[in-house]
Amino acid sequence: MSVNPKILKRNFYKKDTLDVAQALLGCFLIRKIGKKTIRAMITDVEAYVGEDDLACHASKGRTPRTEIMYGEAGHAYVYFVYGMHNIINFITEKKNFPAAVMLRGIEINQGDGHLVSFGRFGRETPSVLRVSGPGRLTKFMRIDRKLNGWNLTKGEKLWVEKGIKVPKNKIRKSKRVGIDYAKHCKHYLWRFYLA
Repeated sequence: MSVNPKILKRNFYKKDTLDVAQALLGCFLIRKIGKKTIRAMITDVEAYVGEDDLACHASKGRTPRTEIMYGEAGHAYVYFVYGMHNIINFITEKKNFPAAVMLRGIEINQGDGHLVSFGRFGRETPSVLRVSGPGRLTKFMRIDRKLNGWNLTKGEKLWVEKGIKVPKNKIRKSKRVGIDYAKHCKHYLWRFYLA
């Protein structure tokens, strides 16, 4: 099998989490199930960095749930929240340092031939479909906990490809969503999204 040169390699994910988060904007998240493939541009992300970040799952230390965050960069961390949503993160930085980028939003161009009657959107979608919110994103991309720990660099089932070059002035920063419990960390401008 030939290797797809567009697939992001492990070194991409090993960098500083805030840099990885911004570099992911404009990249393409690819999900393949059988003969169906969906290709979505990443438009909205949040960074979670280390045990000192009170919004990060690893702020309570190493647990069976967070063990994946201490692993090798370039793997998926998928967890279930509120008894209804799967959320996907990409592990970043060095081994034994818990850091990840959570995906919050994607955009799909129906005209590129990659949206093949996927989910409830199918043919009725507009030419550009925006999926906003981490729970909606995983539902649309059919991502669940079976992909927890998935190697994103393999080019099977779920991976990320190089995308469009996004100028710095097109990237917006804001506070992360839904983390009021995180004391001073709730003020960090660690959410990045396309203008």
